[in-house]
Amino acid sequence: MNRHSFTDTLVFLLFICITGSCTSKIKPTIPEPYKPISGSFTGEKVAQSPDPLVSYRWENPQATDSLEIYTVRPVSVVTDHPENAKIQTPTAIAVSGECNLMFDFGQINAAWFEFDSDNLDGAIEASISEFNEPAIFNAGAEHPAKTAVPVRYGNTYRLELNRELYEGVRFAWIHIHKLNKPALLKNMRLVCQIRPTNYEGSFSCSDTMLTRIWYTGAYDVKLNLLQDYFGAILMERSDRISWTGDAHPSQAAALVAFGNYDFIKANLRHTSTQFNGILSYSLYWTLSLVDYFYYTGDKALFDEMKDNLCAKLDMAYSHFDTIPPLGFYGWDERLGAGFEDPNCEEVKRAYRMLCIRAWNECSMALESAGYALLAAKYKEYAKEKAAWVRTNPAWIETLGVHAAADAVNAGFTDNPENEALWQNAFSDRQQRLSYSPFNQYFIIQSMAKMERYNEAVTTINDCWGGQVRYGGTTFFEVFRPSWNDVSHPNDAPVNNQCGYTSLTHPWSAGVTKWLSEEILGIKPVEPGFKSFAIKPHLSGNITCVKGAVPTPSGKISFAFDIVFGKGEMTIPPGKSATLAIPKTGRGISDITFNDNRLTQSEEDEDFIYFSNLTEGNYKIKVIYNGLLSRPEQEPFIYELAQTVNEDTVSHGNWTDRYGTKGYFLCNYDDSLKHRVRLPDFVESVTFLKNDNIVWQNIQNKRWANKTDDARALLSPSDGKSRNLGAITTRDPNPCYQTMTVDIKSKQSKSYRLSLYFVDWERDGRRSAIEIFDLENKKLLMPVTIVRNYENGNYLTFNIDRPIRIRIDQVRGKNAALSGIFFD
Repeated sequence: MNRHSFTDTLVFLLFICITGSCTSKIKPTIPEPYKPISGSFTGEKVAQSPDPLVSYRWENPQATDSLEIYTVRPVSVVTDHPENAKIQTPTAIAVSGECNLMFDFGQINAAWFEFDSDNLDGAIEASISEFNEPAIFNAGAEHPAKTAVPVRYGNTYRLELNRELYEGVRFAWIHIHKLNKPALLKNMRLVCQIRPTNYEGSFSCSDTMLTRIWYTGAYDVKLNLLQDYFGAILMERSDRISWTGDAHPSQAAALVAFGNYDFIKANLRHTSTQFNGILSYSLYWTLSLVDYFYYTGDKALFDEMKDNLCAKLDMAYSHFDTIPPLGFYGWDERLGAGFEDPNCEEVKRAYRMLCIRAWNECSMALESAGYALLAAKYKEYAKEKAAWVRTNPAWIETLGVHAAADAVNAGFTDNPENEALWQNAFSDRQQRLSYSPFNQYFIIQSMAKMERYNEAVTTINDCWGGQVRYGGTTFFEVFRPSWNDVSHPNDAPVNNQCGYTSLTHPWSAGVTKWLSEEILGIKPVEPGFKSFAIKPHLSGNITCVKGAVPTPSGKISFAFDIVFGKGEMTIPPGKSATLAIPKTGRGISDITFNDNRLTQSEEDEDFIYFSNLTEGNYKIKVIYNGLLSRPEQEPFIYELAQTVNEDTVSHGNWTDRYGTKGYFLCNYDDSLKHRVRLPDFVESVTFLKNDNIVWQNIQNKRWANKTDDARALLSPSDGKSRNLGAITTRDPNPCYQTMTVDIKSKQSKSYRLSLYFVDWERDGRRSAIEIFDLENKKLLMPVTIVRNYENGNYLTFNIDRPIRIRIDQVRGKNAALSGIFFD
């Protein structure tokens, strides 16, 4: 079992048992909200898919279908008291005394936890989580602590945490607090809900991680297909609704994975009038409508939504010059950290580029739909505002990676501008990562437009591959690759400005569409795939690809192997294709289709093109000349890469070890006053999003001043007396699982910075520290986790510029910082 699980679990459950009953009340029969699944396992099995129903097929699923249920059994179980729990199988356990049982079901599911027992007599509770500790979420959720006494129906026990029953569940626990007699627990299971949805698309390639990523994104979306709309999160934390912007990459992934057009149409209608106070989300809706139109050719819906579409585009034009409050653009620090500073300059620039993109892409769709005057209007909007952007001769240098990505995606930049944007904003592998995989989708889209496919695949591996390596079977709300360096797979994630982090967030699934469009290479050129392109981007790292994309008139399938020079292609009836044969840096002496030579339509440095290919099945043979080379791997570099020194033995005895240049003792004196002596190279220290706390001595109910507890900080005045205060995060308020400390120092001044953490009440606190450049908000070093700091813990960093320190709660009631020291 995970090294944190039982200690934290027992501390948390002590509170639960004191404040609530642990005895189940018996109800007569167990009500099931939906009928059992009604299809069969007749599809293709896919080893890289986390979906237990990847090969399950329903007959003609419809948007009007009801949800259905199926059961999943645990793949493993562990206990903290093996002497009291005899594990016969993962679904049959004889218990004779107090113990905690943890079940791993192998993947996250949209589910609730049940088990049976004919003779259970005692006090018990149950828990669920997406990670390997019982989950706790924010205030406002129906049941913030995902632990409760299960409801008893005859001999069946079910954990019920909200009115809709389901949560995101990979792990579940049974907590035996007291037994009056030995009992047999059996049939531990998750009852999982699912919308009848078939995999009509597919993807595989020689890089099995990319295959895993494609199916993980698809599964993430599938789990969140609810009765009437696309959901945005599995865990119930009070925001489990359909969000217009979140739905954009979710619907994009569904187009290539499922082809469930009627349900996507229903969600476009559902969200068409939704406004969350987030201006960019209205524009993402317009892009979703364009995606849907090009994939389906559904002109009737496009006509129905035309006025709504134009209203959104006109609104964007009306405030382009003077940007109103934007509400939100992403969780990344450079985007204002969510709701903290959503009108920062980078967000304003990014939003303007998004406006230009929406006008450009919608004008093309309007032209295809026969609305020439409207198409010309929005094309002119895009041209006008792109010219306005260029009136600043230094406009490229002003853009961070998010605004630069939106600029490239807007479609007005030329090759020299793209190269300048690449060097300015994208060339650093670490800095082109966004905290939100949602925003990362737009970054990899822009990298494809710049023909930076090898670097894009590297970024996909860093972001989405990193989540898989963390243990993800769905994709996360936020992620940093360094989480894998400081935590074990499936550990509790870092909570932050997004609140308590969701590990099943379909806004992160856009990568699935990207892989189908850019690696498999299948894209519509005209609405409904009347004409389409197949342009696979293969290399020495990705030598073969195979897959299919659904269309209203049948699947487009394609496979190609650049090592053997062989491929296959199926074009559905009524469609016309342009196929690009990749050169991959080599010469080509012959290309045949079904043993016949066709006339190429054009050729460039990287591809040979064949146009006007009509319906049918094709076998392709290519004779390559020369050796296939592998792209060089980019370095992954932090500007302040270093070993963080950790001191767990000094406790509060800092005066002869830390703070020789200055200090900041948080709430050290009475009346919540800090004790401060800043060094001459520090102008200010500013705290945001925190609560002020003077720690109370729990044992004797006195404030921790003039205490003899060695964890309290010695007084810099007399070196003898001890006080201790702290600033803390404002848990459990939503989005307050984080706080920041801005240290404005002189530029290029190097110094040693030490932070002192104390978990005064021994609450099991675990916290994360992130350090950013104060000016440009770039992440400067890997995430650091401070754990087990009940006895006091100093973390020491070498700093050379003004910085922002972000302190995030991971576990425990909040994150707490007691002192800052300068040397």
